[in-house]
Amino acid sequence: QVQLVESGGGLVQAGGSLRLSCSASGSFFNINVMGWYRQAPGKQRELVADFSSGSFVHYLDSVRGRFTISRDNAKNTVYLQMDSMKPEDTAVYYCRAVVTMAIGVQNIYWGQGTQVTVSS
Repeated sequence: QVQLVESGGGLVQAGGSLRLSCSASGSFFNINVMGWYRQAPGKQRELVADFSSGSFVHYLDSVRGRFTISRDNAKNTVYLQMDSMKPEDTAVYYCRAVVTMAIGVQNIYWGQGTQVTVSS
């Protein structure tokens, strides 16, 4: 089993910054994909940014240039630095990881979510 623990959400004014972190713990072989999704009220959950196999980074178009994803492999932790934030960034942010548990066995795990609110 793998646990994802998130931190860093909160309330910020438009133009401000927040930094989210997500740490994975438990027994597993490898983390293949790790990153952040978000879900605003009445909207579908969407990918914000993630690292996939081979260190390829994906960004949602609307956050590219404002948000930066980074990771510390030794700590199994991924960070999301959010700058120049906008009210439309308001959402619950979820950490997601695709984890190899054993040869041929991959599971998807989600964090509990952290609220990010950007006031205008």
